[in-house]
Amino acid sequence: MKFRVERDALAEAVAWTAKSLPSRPSVPVLAGVLLRVESGRLQVSGFDYEVSSQVSVEVQADADGAALVSGRLLAEITKALPGKPVDIAAVGAHLELVCGSARFTLPTMPVEDYPSLPDMPSSAGTVDASTFASAVSQVAIAAGRDETLPMMTGVRLELNGSTMALLATDRYRLAMREIEWTPDDPEISLNALVPAKTLNDTAKALGPAGGSVTLALAQGSAGEGMIGFAGGARRTTSRLLDGANYPPVRSLFPASHNAEARIKVSALVEVVRRVALVAERQTPVLLSFSEDGVVVEAGGTEEARASEATEAEFTGEPLTIGFNPQYLIDGLQNLGAQTAVFAFVDAFKPAVISPAGESGEIIPGYRYLIMPIRVTR
Repeated sequence: MKFRVERDALAEAVAWTAKSLPSRPSVPVLAGVLLRVESGRLQVSGFDYEVSSQVSVEVQADADGAALVSGRLLAEITKALPGKPVDIAAVGAHLELVCGSARFTLPTMPVEDYPSLPDMPSSAGTVDASTFASAVSQVAIAAGRDETLPMMTGVRLELNGSTMALLATDRYRLAMREIEWTPDDPEISLNALVPAKTLNDTAKALGPAGGSVTLALAQGSAGEGMIGFAGGARRTTSRLLDGANYPPVRSLFPASHNAEARIKVSALVEVVRRVALVAERQTPVLLSFSEDGVVVEAGGTEEARASEATEAEFTGEPLTIGFNPQYLIDGLQNLGAQTAVFAFVDAFKPAVISPAGESGEIIPGYRYLIMPIRVTR
């Protein structure tokens, strides 16, 4: 194998593939990226039996072939190379990489020991890449991080006709976004639970390129299904989580509300950040709403307390409600709007935050539900 490739294209391809490699692989070859040159294109592949990533790059090839090298090491090297074309050649049990006056020799692993990447499932439809990336980032923040509850670490995709709904919850908050997509089957009705981290990394990589993302979905037995995403020269597959017992989270959204507040997002985020500086771990910030606006308060030790008022349009009976400050900030920062609309039932029921347009109307499609923290004053 021998080829020449542009430095930026190589660094980007290797970095994206290496990002999904396991930090503690079960076998050494899974820490590698597979470089394969064929018909003037370089394919960079990674696979850990859960997630596969593959990207192809145009190269000037002198000889076809394949080599398997440490993914993280190659990613660090290619990122640090000068901005010149890179010459790569497989020589015996080593990979030689030359860029300008920089020269690296890396040990290779046996290509024949590397597992075959799974085939892409059959296509289910396409979705706008940037819209999809935005929707995933808005929802993935609410997914759980606790690996002992794998179901909560996923984003649930609900495909019904031309509507794609994305939902995620860690039991303390819930995010939901609905977008339009173009299904291959107009009558499609499928649900899939995708690991949030994999989905977020994939959407981030495919979004900036623009165009559309092809969503491929194979429904196997519980937990054995697979999902695939392809956009431009990149494709990735992931095992699905077992979502058979995923809770009916949509029912958590209240059917009606008794009070409503409209607040500038940037102002409230700044206030919550400042006030939360004195809040101890797991201590909520208190938001007291009235027709005069909102007062944000927090207390840490007996001496450390903070409060700050900011403007808000409020309708309903005055109420004081407590939230986890980071969960509140996460929801506000992902609204994608300058104004947030809070809908309250009472101080002990979940609040729903929605984005509002310039003229004050609620923008449909995204809702962020946050559970209150009971406080005694």
